[in-house]
Amino acid sequence: MKHWVSEWHLKNIILVTLIGIITGLIFWIMDPIYTAVTAVLTPLGLAPFAGSILLGFWTMAGPLALLVVRIPGSGLLAELLGSVVEMLLGGIWGASTLISGLIQGVSSELGFAVTGYKNYGWLSVTLTSITTTVITFGYQLIRQDYAGFSVGLIVALFLVGLVSVFLFSGVLSLLIARMLERAHLLEK
Repeated sequence: MKHWVSEWHLKNIILVTLIGIITGLIFWIMDPIYTAVTAVLTPLGLAPFAGSILLGFWTMAGPLALLVVRIPGSGLLAELLGSVVEMLLGGIWGASTLISGLIQGVSSELGFAVTGYKNYGWLSVTLTSITTTVITFGYQLIRQDYAGFSVGLIVALFLVGLVSVFLFSGVLSLLIARMLERAHLLEK
């Protein structure tokens, strides 16, 4: 525990805070996009897919913080800060956004924890995409009452969410972290 706490320097705190604020703005911008996508999909009977399609945007703070700061807990903190920013800006889910931020932060940490926080490449991105999708989808299954849907629809929603999380929360976050490293803005 002492080693983990000693890794938190002012620079790390500032980076996680910036990631939380920037992704919180992205989360907030995604709210009206979610509403628009839902409006387009509703006449087709596909409204539940709006959340799955965009899920990766709402889960990117955790993996991005972990890839950039590389300290256990940074993903949870970034997701929570992002959810606070989204809520304070008037996000459409209000205070329940904080619960989502907590769940998404913990689930993103689990993917990196599997490797002992030692891998910050494709393996961890893949693992965190899986843990984030499984846990977040489980929460949505209950919160959005997906249990009333057919098994085929539930599986399709899960798979679309997994692809979204892998592309936006995983691949995009890894590309951003690598660009920051190549620009020498981060220490290795």
